[in-house]
Amino acid sequence: MKIKSALRATGVAGAVLTSLILPAAAQAQYPDKPITLYVAFAAGATTDVTARALAQGAEKILGVPITVENKGGGGATVANGLLASKKPDGYSLLVTSTGSITVRPLLMKLAYTPKDFRVLMQYTFYIGGLVVPADSPWKTVDDFVAHAKKNPGMTYASSGPNTQQQIGVESFARCKGLTFKHVPTKGGSAANTALMGKHVDFIAGSGSHIPLVQQGTFRELVTFHVDARDPKRPDIPVMKDIGCPPTNPPNGMIVIAPAGLPDPIAAKLTAAFKQVSDTPEFKKLLDKYNLDYAYEDGKSVQDKFPAEIEWYKKYFTDAGMTLR
Repeated sequence: MKIKSALRATGVAGAVLTSLILPAAAQAQYPDKPITLYVAFAAGATTDVTARALAQGAEKILGVPITVENKGGGGATVANGLLASKKPDGYSLLVTSTGSITVRPLLMKLAYTPKDFRVLMQYTFYIGGLVVPADSPWKTVDDFVAHAKKNPGMTYASSGPNTQQQIGVESFARCKGLTFKHVPTKGGSAANTALMGKHVDFIAGSGSHIPLVQQGTFRELVTFHVDARDPKRPDIPVMKDIGCPPTNPPNGMIVIAPAGLPDPIAAKLTAAFKQVSDTPEFKKLLDKYNLDYAYEDGKSVQDKFPAEIEWYKKYFTDAGMTLR
């Protein structure tokens, strides 16, 4: 009996030891199979284009394929909820916006909270603006405001409800005493398509509109989320130029993993993505969409979440919206 008990004890101890050793071994061998990088917005939008560039570069560094899958919808809440359900093993990642993590849970019950994620890095900010067709009669923001006051209920598309861009438009509307009808889409490229088809009067641009402005298809009347005019587009005013307070803080474009991702794996992934984002080629891609390179490590990004949440709490409360 003592021998059997000893064997059982040895077996239990061995199982415990194995359970401790195997994860460490798996971390050391990581990655040893393909990685899936989800994108929280539709194909063709700035998030998608930049995420695919990160994936293409990182798979050469990590030595395994990185498959990109678009999971647009709900202002990134669909993709965020999906990632929150995945194992924190480094094989399921997501490129999303900070606002989709900090803002949307304030208004609705979702399949995630900010605590369900580990941010690996931020590489740029979304910069929004009010964008109209180039052939529209509104040459300036003053032209637009005058028309909107006489025609309440003008329609606009954005990348989703309560996204940074949509809130930028509503902040503009509140300042100027205007009312608009919002038409949410699954991403910036879908909003662009709606404007090109004249299905809406204007859009809340999210970056993917910039090439279309440069091509002469669209015209941007005012830029949100920044305090100073863009030196590359000095003719476009910012909110303070038109007598309005600043809109909501800019959302970061971030790479995240499920909470609980081991430090060694997080470090390996962050290093790979940062190596790609530091290249001249990647920065040139950002410049094409008028996005500034703004790298921050994951901890720095997550440390800012509480202040961002408080800003939006005040905004929604002042707007008479009910927080959940």
